[in-house]
Amino acid sequence: MKIGIICAGDEELSPFLPLIKDCKTVDKAMLKFHIGRIAGMEVVALFSGVCKVNAAIGSQLLIDVFGVDMIINSGTAGGMEPDLEIFDTVISTEVCYHDVAQDILTEFHPWMESVFFAADSKLISLSRTAVEKIKPAGKVIWGRMATGESFITDEGRLSINQEFSPLTVDMETASIAHVCYVNRIPFLSIRCITDTPEHRGLDNFDENCAKASVIAKDITVALLTEIKNVYCE
Repeated sequence: MKIGIICAGDEELSPFLPLIKDCKTVDKAMLKFHIGRIAGMEVVALFSGVCKVNAAIGSQLLIDVFGVDMIINSGTAGGMEPDLEIFDTVISTEVCYHDVAQDILTEFHPWMESVFFAADSKLISLSRTAVEKIKPAGKVIWGRMATGESFITDEGRLSINQEFSPLTVDMETASIAHVCYVNRIPFLSIRCITDTPEHRGLDNFDENCAKASVIAKDITVALLTEIKNVYCE
């Protein structure tokens, strides 16, 4: 069992690097893949760069070149649900694009029944067990995420909430889920909140990213332990 861990930025990947035992690196398509073991599981970890295409490139390489069996997206996000606070964490149950015409996915490849990419049900269940065991900082909520190419300000927040009602918004998750969907690879996203409607903007993201990335890492590592318990023992 080999797990792909994909983060958008280097600061989101950084907390994982000291944990990778017997780490070696491989460069491919201008990306650096870190190969080794975390929590007894074989992993391939990288930061893809922000936005949808970069994340999709990294995800497809994890599958085609490194042969991962599932992909976990770990990192940070903007909170859209008013009850979410900075350093709360959202774990995906389903993911959508907020900036792609809906019939693109349903009338053309991959001919989906809806615009929502479902997270893997078994990974969702294992993530609940992992969270219960480690009790991370802040609340942990399971629900919908939305992805688009821009950093969301007040002008775009209302329309996204009205159409999709996501808990979070980011620039990569749906594209990773999309790649996993067409490759029939289990997927889950773990995103810790760096900014909210009350505490908004790029400055908040930069300031809070390091702590949020560690929280997402802690949950991801706990999930790896649960995956090992179920799949490898």
